[in-house]
Amino acid sequence: QEQLVESGGGLVQAGGPLRLSCQVSGRTFGNYAVGWFRQAPEKEEREFVSAISWNGAVTDYGDIVKDRFTISRDNAKNMVYLQMNALQPEDTAVYYCAVRVRSGALWSPSPDSSQYGYWGLGTQVTVSS
Repeated sequence: QEQLVESGGGLVQAGGPLRLSCQVSGRTFGNYAVGWFRQAPEKEEREFVSAISWNGAVTDYGDIVKDRFTISRDNAKNMVYLQMNALQPEDTAVYYCAVRVRSGALWSPSPDSSQYGYWGLGTQVTVSS
């Protein structure tokens, strides 16, 4: 069974960068897409941030983070990264990573959170103005 652990969150000033990491344990990591989602305190649902295909060749981004965030993965290290630049206070949220395991093209990124499982506990990102 896969286990995911997010790290790299923290407090940053508006305009600054952060790099999140997602450590995935499990022998099948390299076969599946991985996604990043976030949940702000006042919102009930997790919001799609970014996702990456099994081999890193295909990526997808939510409109709100496009051109600011970059997702990447290193299958040899079982790691997925989210480089976040030009952070804004509205980016404040708990950020989660998860593996696409539910249905369809599991190797392909999807913005649908219901397609993902093995969610990590999340890492808090706080952006001050």
